[in-house]
Amino acid sequence: MSVSLQKGQKVSLTKDNAGLSRVIVGLGWDEVKRNTGFFAPKAQAIDCDASALVLTGGKLVYKEDVVFFGNLRHPSGTIQHMGDNLTGAGEGDDEQIIVELARIPEQYDRIVLVVNIYQAVERNQHFGMIENAFIRLVNAANNTEMCRYNLSENYSGKTAMIFGEIYRHNGEWKFSAIGQGTNDPGLGELTRRYI
Repeated sequence: MSVSLQKGQKVSLTKDNAGLSRVIVGLGWDEVKRNTGFFAPKAQAIDCDASALVLTGGKLVYKEDVVFFGNLRHPSGTIQHMGDNLTGAGEGDDEQIIVELARIPEQYDRIVLVVNIYQAVERNQHFGMIENAFIRLVNAANNTEMCRYNLSENYSGKTAMIFGEIYRHNGEWKFSAIGQGTNDPGLGELTRRYI
């Protein structure tokens, strides 16, 4: 049974899921419906990009530790981005990141899951133009959703989002729902928070 999380809540992934080795991190969002009248300007699609920052001792050490649409696989082979969705249209997950928990090398203790709006500043777009945003973790062995965090706050004016993090604590993998909006204009600026 899936656990519905609130901002700031944490849940153990491995405690109640003996033998859990692989999770699918699904991220989804929809564009808020906009005016489409005859004189309304043609709106550009909002392109949200999900990324995983793989940290050592809470810090981002190497640029290869950023898994995103331009680097789909972590060098360890344990984290893989399944590709870029340019519009967020349709039901279900818009982007997915596969995490092989059982194989992640010991030096990595945290995987921060972030989403930024591609060219947000240039396109004058922000998370106030997004609705139904969520992050969910699915046990890949049986395709069962373990937990879900629906972002329900108003993130108007925010161009990036720290959705949550998977972290190792006392040999156990856990997930924390963060939901922190930022004004970072892109992934590069987001990653600097962890250097």
